[in-house]
Amino acid sequence: MVYKLTKDATLEQLKEAGLDDHYAAHDKALFYQSASGVPWTATYIQAKGDPIADLYEDIAAEEKARATYQWLIDLTDDVDLQDSLKFLREREIVHSLRFREAVEILKDDREEKKVF
Repeated sequence: MVYKLTKDATLEQLKEAGLDDHYAAHDKALFYQSASGVPWTATYIQAKGDPIADLYEDIAAEEKARATYQWLIDLTDDVDLQDSLKFLREREIVHSLRFREAVEILKDDREEKKVF
């Protein structure tokens, strides 16, 4: 999506958008970072090793992504971009719901006595 929005941009347009630092370091290549310019790192991935705790981390990540997509939708008046973002936002909602269902299954299962 970012590539599509910037692929035909002139250097002057990139400068106006505040992307001149990015262009100087990465041309128009994707470089994953936060809105504040902090590069993506695997330390953002949280795992405890407990399935229920890990699923709650997944739920939180999906909800944060959903909120971010909504804020991006609010920032643009490009209908095609909004449609793509709405699709991604809805996908996060479905993921969150499936993770919540998995938590309930695990909670029910942990109470049952297991015989092997």
